[in-house]
Amino acid sequence: MTTNESHEALKRLLDRTLHGVPLRRAPMTLESRVFGELARRASLPWWRRSFAHWPLLARTAFLLICCVLVTLAFLGGATAVAGVRSLSWAREIEALMASAGTLAALLARTAPPAWAYEAIAVCAVLYVVLFGLGAAVYRTLYLQPLNDR
Repeated sequence: MTTNESHEALKRLLDRTLHGVPLRRAPMTLESRVFGELARRASLPWWRRSFAHWPLLARTAFLLICCVLVTLAFLGGATAVAGVRSLSWAREIEALMASAGTLAALLARTAPPAWAYEAIAVCAVLYVVLFGLGAAVYRTLYLQPLNDR
């Protein structure tokens, strides 16, 4: 028997077994909560529903407003870039940033390689700690124990 055949046999066996199990009715509390939520969602005004349920005119107006705002953002960015190029203080900031880059490169060349490895190790440890804290906070705030459900 191949693996695929054994999977098919298991599927057939499981299908026969589950078809023999009688259907269970949902608890009345669950049923009433589900129907209550469905009724609440049905009574929401159109602007509180998902975008697909909005009237066609409202969706069109929303998309047009978004396009206008994106166009204004691009035009504003282009205008700001053109304005920065003409300002004299931009050259001073550029020189300051170039000096900072030169200083960083000098420090990188003069620092012992062990410092770089230690910095990488510290960053890795901090990342693991941050990930662990995030998982702990998520587990504490959002996951409920099984006996509460």
